[in-house]
Amino acid sequence: MKVLLITPPFTQLNTPYPATAYLKGFFNTLGVASYQADLSLEVALSILSKEGLQSVFQSLLDTEAELSDGAFRVFSQRKKYLATIDPVVRFLQNKNPTLALTITAGGYLPQGPRFDQVSEMDAAFGSMGTYDKARHLATLYLEDLGDLITEAVDPHFGFSRYAERLGRTTSQFDEMYSAVTAPPSWIPGLMLQKVQSLMQAHHPQLVCLTAPFPGNVFASMLIGYYIKTHFPAAKVCFGGGYANTELRRVYDARVFECIDFITLDDGEAPVQHLLEYLAGQRDITALKRTFCLYGGVVSYMNGSESKDVPQREVGTPDYSDLKLDEYISVIEQINPMHRLWSDGRWNKMTLAHGCYWGKCAFCDISLDYIGRYEPVSAALLCDRIEEIIGQTGQNGFHFVDEAAPPALMRDLALEIIRRELTVVWWTNIRFEKSFTYDLCRLLRESGCIAVSGGLEVASDRLLEKMQKGVTVAQVARVTEAFTKSGVMVHAYLMYGFPTQTDQETVDSLERVRQMFDAGILQSAFWHQFAMTAHSPVGLHPAEYGVVHIGPEFGGFAENDYYHEDPHGAHHEQYAEGLKLSLYYYMQGMELDCPLQQWFDFPIPRTKVPPAFIRECLQEERYQEARNHDKVCWIGGEPVEIIQLGKKRSRKEKLEATYVELVFSRTTGQHSVLMSEDRAAWFVDFLQKLELQSQREATLSWMISDYEAIVGEPFDEITSSLSWEALRNAGLLFV
Repeated sequence: MKVLLITPPFTQLNTPYPATAYLKGFFNTLGVASYQADLSLEVALSILSKEGLQSVFQSLLDTEAELSDGAFRVFSQRKKYLATIDPVVRFLQNKNPTLALTITAGGYLPQGPRFDQVSEMDAAFGSMGTYDKARHLATLYLEDLGDLITEAVDPHFGFSRYAERLGRTTSQFDEMYSAVTAPPSWIPGLMLQKVQSLMQAHHPQLVCLTAPFPGNVFASMLIGYYIKTHFPAAKVCFGGGYANTELRRVYDARVFECIDFITLDDGEAPVQHLLEYLAGQRDITALKRTFCLYGGVVSYMNGSESKDVPQREVGTPDYSDLKLDEYISVIEQINPMHRLWSDGRWNKMTLAHGCYWGKCAFCDISLDYIGRYEPVSAALLCDRIEEIIGQTGQNGFHFVDEAAPPALMRDLALEIIRRELTVVWWTNIRFEKSFTYDLCRLLRESGCIAVSGGLEVASDRLLEKMQKGVTVAQVARVTEAFTKSGVMVHAYLMYGFPTQTDQETVDSLERVRQMFDAGILQSAFWHQFAMTAHSPVGLHPAEYGVVHIGPEFGGFAENDYYHEDPHGAHHEQYAEGLKLSLYYYMQGMELDCPLQQWFDFPIPRTKVPPAFIRECLQEERYQEARNHDKVCWIGGEPVEIIQLGKKRSRKEKLEATYVELVFSRTTGQHSVLMSEDRAAWFVDFLQKLELQSQREATLSWMISDYEAIVGEPFDEITSSLSWEALRNAGLLFV
């Protein structure tokens, strides 16, 4: 049996969404033949080509469309766009790097309205290199074209979404069904041409469509409807993030004119069951977490007694078939973390299934993808990392966990270092107190370049109410530890949580301002609270002081709820000011200005003390190690051992022979002055540490070794100046 895996338009253009790669990796373990295609990329490249733009401009000429001033400005330069589009796309695919010089010299790219903000962007981006500046200008060039297409050709178009409004909180299927069954316009027509070619080339018995976001749901339904109409022998399965969160009560039978099955939560076991059912090896009632039309009625089949596939058995994500050298890297925003999302090709992986915390009141913790926590061993993760690097030639990884577990991150970092792998990676975390300065240094040594985590409302009362499990002071200390280790920190910020007052909103902004002013936060983004159906707030709104007011469920999608917050502020009015302030704070600007300047209405004066964050940071950099902590040395081997002769110890007032150990790293040299016997012990200890298993290499073992060899209590060395020097040089306890 052959399976076709499709990512419908549109998601990211810089890297493939990983769902099909995950499933293909699982099918490999079953010996099931599969082929995957990212139509999000392929359709976008068809539009962003000379032939595609000719179609756009010709349609505007044929219809004599009325254009806004900005759109006409782009249209009037159409010959220049046709001459430059293919070279610019190749440049953004990293195939034509020398074009950067031509782009930055000026006069090559036609300029539409997006270029009016170039001077402002220059100030925001600073003195970026020629190549990055050229990519930013090329991004503006594409966005001008996108604006023209959206205004004059297809209002549903967006480079990372299509017909998003149809997929967002669409409780009834009427509008989606009308759009799917209507004659296709130009961009949907491009989608269907690609689908026809794939079906004719691969003749699949099952087509799996993944829709992680509302912006590719319409395309999924359109593709499914086309396949069921023109290739009726094939069955169509629909799954992904959208189905998992929005389609858990679907009952409108018209949905199944577009698709045959909807699977929920992890796809491996449900799709495996579908294959067995299609092969006549399983009854339809014994499927797993699957909606289908049965006897003319939408039915939920979950009679399987099989458990989900353990994470250790799902296989390695397989990115073959995908056109990895054709993805486009753009620089569209000054937000450093958002730039990571859109810039560069990242291999996507998961460290652990679900969330180890699983308590946050705003999160869909009642659903399997968050509620069922199952980690994978560091050794297996590294095996998969090595396999993916060999497969793709790329060593950049985005671990897409809800929240990566600190202990597993530690073990993974140790394994990466042990195997001497070159890996660049970033992930999502909770700002746990477990992230000590030592652990952050270890993560950076293994290749971690950035983390993102939820500071949310930056109010201890509300953080406790939402059961976040952190305090503002704790978050500040963790962000400082990461920042001092050279890891970029992005904070998810939230406003409008139930009962949040005007005073709390203003005070939250002040705490965020102080964190940027202290230099412990580099990136952030404000989100307005959304009440989702499967979160504790959505399930029990009265307990959080809000009132659920709709929408009425109409048989299709159900997730975002409208609600009233009678005890809270008028949250919407703060949106623009909060986002504008961050725009400047991320550039290190306007940090001394009063908060009132961001809002065109009176706000309360902040009650946060001016030095609140700085006072939170007043503690020792190196926290006291515990006996069971793992010992790790990242300082390298001593490159020189210099005998210094006898010196008098200030503490003991005794003469001892001293030695200078010199360690060389890429960041520079570290010198450690130690007594001869301690230096001999430490050099010998490093050799033992290299041979010792991670499980046994603990502080307790180190203490025993020291006291047996040197013959003095361990606290003699820990209270010496040489101990701090060793810690600075790379002695970590994690």
